[in-house]
Amino acid sequence: MTAWSGARERRVRTGGVELCVAELGDPGRPTVVLVHGYPDSKEVWSGVAHRLAGRFHVVAYDVRGHGRSTAPRPLRGGFTLEKLTDDFLAVVDAVSPDRPVHLVGHDWGSVQSWEFVTVGRAAGRIASFTSMSGPSLDHFGHWIGRRVKRPTPRRVGQLLGQGAKSWYVYLLHTPVLPERAWRGPLGKAWPRILERLEKVPADGYPTSSLPSDAAHGAWLYRDNVRRRLRSPRADAYAHAPVQLITPLDDRFLSQRLSEDLEQWAPRLTRRTLPAGHWVPRNRPDQLAVWISDFVTSVEAGRAEVPAPGRHADRFGGQLVLVTGAGSGIGRATALAFAEAGARVLAVDRDAEAAARTAAEARRRGAAAAWAETADVSDERAMEKLAGRVTTEHGVVDVLVNNAGIGLGGSFFDTTTEDWKKVLDVNLWGVIHGCRLFGGRMAERGQGGHIVNVASAAAFQPSRALPAYSTSKAAVLMLSECLRAELAGRGIGVSAVCPGFVNTAITSTARFAGVDAEEERRLQKRAARLYGLRNYPPEKVAAAILRAVVRDEAVVPVTPEARTAYALSRWMPGALRRIARVKPPV
Repeated sequence: MTAWSGARERRVRTGGVELCVAELGDPGRPTVVLVHGYPDSKEVWSGVAHRLAGRFHVVAYDVRGHGRSTAPRPLRGGFTLEKLTDDFLAVVDAVSPDRPVHLVGHDWGSVQSWEFVTVGRAAGRIASFTSMSGPSLDHFGHWIGRRVKRPTPRRVGQLLGQGAKSWYVYLLHTPVLPERAWRGPLGKAWPRILERLEKVPADGYPTSSLPSDAAHGAWLYRDNVRRRLRSPRADAYAHAPVQLITPLDDRFLSQRLSEDLEQWAPRLTRRTLPAGHWVPRNRPDQLAVWISDFVTSVEAGRAEVPAPGRHADRFGGQLVLVTGAGSGIGRATALAFAEAGARVLAVDRDAEAAARTAAEARRRGAAAAWAETADVSDERAMEKLAGRVTTEHGVVDVLVNNAGIGLGGSFFDTTTEDWKKVLDVNLWGVIHGCRLFGGRMAERGQGGHIVNVASAAAFQPSRALPAYSTSKAAVLMLSECLRAELAGRGIGVSAVCPGFVNTAITSTARFAGVDAEEERRLQKRAARLYGLRNYPPEKVAAAILRAVVRDEAVVPVTPEARTAYALSRWMPGALRRIARVKPPV
């Protein structure tokens, strides 16, 4: 059995070859055609295809000479872009004769798809194109030409950088050697190489046809690369909306290749993904969301456009869960992700506050937003929340453990019950979130990011905040430990440590060892002091998004937090002396 078991299969004859075409889903729905790269077969798309099949008519075919499609004879000259275009049009005429299709290509599937979407004879047959890890050879040729004609230091560096990444292209142009390598030791070792270097799961992929697929596919390079790079077409303009998905850790292609792409594809949507080259295998969930959203937007009569906020290319369509989202830093963070086009889950123990945040998130541009009520200190409640979220929305891509409470007062005035309350929320709430949502991220095997909101108090001792500081120091260390454990699974962990931020935590903080009237007075005084400082939570939210984009480990926010962090590393004695000073509250 193959990963496409259960799919409808047909054979399409074109240009002396017979193509194996697989179909999933309802043929009455919009058709999405998936084109694989090198040295793959259509099996590379199985994870994405099954995720799309509930909404679309999904089609994938083995490119000539690959998988269960036959190879041209002779091989030389049998893999030109012109003949690949003939194949594509034959498949489209067979599977969707009356409606244009939505095209998706990866690697060489994207290279040839750029040909399809820019040649006149395919105009009107393609409704949209999603490209990943495969540039147009014509655009690449012009990119090289501009840098050769005007060789500034930056442009020379870009040429050399891409030249180094393209080392395999030179080898594939050598006669006989690639074929022997693929049919011999390289073909046997390839699954282990993909698993180790690209984190591609060992689930029966690649198939047993790999050695012949790779040997035949060498002619994709030999028949096209040098010819097109030397004489690129001047009319290679896309006649359909294009979505470009760029894996940020691609070993074979520089991000610089797409710098000028808007001139060739005016209706362009950009997405970025912290992943390696083989994203159809290691990030099928995210690809399915982006492809689905893009196809749906085009079918609705509009080309997808990025959300207005920063980082829209990075977070559009991703599922982000924020605890303590009813107010302060949590609310600002949920809204910042909303402006970047994410799907937002606003979690708070105050149901009305969570609902207000979710409603505002939708107004700010969230792809979708929901409110959930939960007390992060309640393990059973968090287990139910995690199960419900996974069932209804899927695995979270970004988790922000933000919920927290404040507690002031000396150590000897802090009761056991006080300690339990602050640790239950500030520490155990983070532990529950990391274990339940982070555990599902790790099981999914498609990466993700966890943000734990700690505090500058995590590295700044204080005679007035022993319980609070201890809880936040524990969150910081937990984050560092978890970051080390999850590094090999593509999951980043960041500890964000704000200083004095103008939020409601000051007016609701508790003070040990005082009566109710004195506590209210101290709360008002703390709120007034933080208000005078007036550092907005929106700046912390911006720092949280940057931390995810840059995969930062520890992020002190506000000048006083950065100063305290530097002192904790280089002059800890100074911090200890400062800690002895009685605070104004």
